[in-house]
Amino acid sequence: MQLKDLCTPDVISCDPDSSVLHAARLMRQHHVGDVVVVEDTETDSSPIGMVTDRDIVVEVLGKELDPAKVTLREIMRTPAVIASASEDVAQAVARMKAHGVRRIPVVDETSRLAGILCLDDLLKRLAADAATLADVITREQDREHRTRR
Repeated sequence: MQLKDLCTPDVISCDPDSSVLHAARLMRQHHVGDVVVVEDTETDSSPIGMVTDRDIVVEVLGKELDPAKVTLREIMRTPAVIASASEDVAQAVARMKAHGVRRIPVVDETSRLAGILCLDDLLKRLAADAATLADVITREQDREHRTRR
């Protein structure tokens, strides 16, 4: 399965000079745990970094810095670990594992931000697939029970 079929297309992005406070407010407003940092939010340009809620806690609040004064550029993880929308999910998961990240921005063929793949999305998909498989087993057993009386 390609990432374009699984990633979340609605991505919250900020420019690198945005304050951490602004990013935190966006995360709260949109109920997400990350923002993708791009040079130009108007064109959804290529990701240059990521900031997660954990980054804010550890790098800003944990150091007693003022989130209104710290910029995303100061705390973003770079280089951004990205994946292509046409890439297979297994390739992206391998990259996530290799870099120790739970979220990976997805870019289109022009390297523009197209979505985000989160470990949560993958787990939900796996759980749905497992439930479907379990349903197949149950239905097969029901069918066998009805036909072999």
